[in-house]
Amino acid sequence: MSVAVVFDSAGTLLRTYRVARDLLHDEMLTEVETTTITFGVEARVLVVLHLHSRDVMEAPEDRLLSEFFLERSVGFGVACSRRVIPAEEVADILYTDRRARIGDLQACIRKVWSCCKRESIVTMNSGVILNMDLSCIEFTVTTGGRPFSGAREAISELHRMGVPAYIASGDRVTKLERMGDYLGIPRERVYGVATPSMKARIVEDLKEQYNKVVMVGDAINDLHAFRKADLALLTEQQSDHKPDILYTTADRVIRNVSEVPGIVAELLVETTESGKSATI
Repeated sequence: MSVAVVFDSAGTLLRTYRVARDLLHDEMLTEVETTTITFGVEARVLVVLHLHSRDVMEAPEDRLLSEFFLERSVGFGVACSRRVIPAEEVADILYTDRRARIGDLQACIRKVWSCCKRESIVTMNSGVILNMDLSCIEFTVTTGGRPFSGAREAISELHRMGVPAYIASGDRVTKLERMGDYLGIPRERVYGVATPSMKARIVEDLKEQYNKVVMVGDAINDLHAFRKADLALLTEQQSDHKPDILYTTADRVIRNVSEVPGIVAELLVETTESGKSATI
């Protein structure tokens, strides 16, 4: 009997601070769910930027973000969207936008850093939310996170049980690999810039290798993966304000990532006993 566990990152393994700047309404939004904002309008796309926060903070605040992206050859990945949008359409808006300025992203980075700077282990990631119908950058966003208490121990316990842990997340690969190093998850088991459909495909692919695949997530972008998993665990460790569809889709709701090894142990026992009964 073989079991694998797939974890989302932000809000699942990491206590995450998220900030968004609403450019249309000139407003800072704190402690937000960027996936919820994205799913709120069908035309929105959450884009992860392949850049370092330090480079953004050193740039002139009144310069257009699009010009900065072009000059630095900043790459991107689509982390979340409600519909399939070709990368070239995303790039066309990202690199030609005339609204967002570097100062808008700097404001997000400063806000997150003010919350995270005292943490011993911090990962930060920045991006934007595009509105394809309006052909503009609608939000600049930054997230910062630290591992939840007990996350490292939960991964170690799973490995002690012979259960491999994977990460499938919309965050940047380099950020996730560093966090995986700390948590004890090999880099070959870390999948970054994973859209909702990609997360579901990862679960499906792993089901070809393992008898059972468990998906642990906390947000609407985990919904497709929940539906493909043999066991879907919805975590409320960061927030218990979730869309109803997540509760109706999940098999179990947990309050702490440390509960995962115990649930997996139950799954191993149940499946083994079922297998014995089938052979009698």
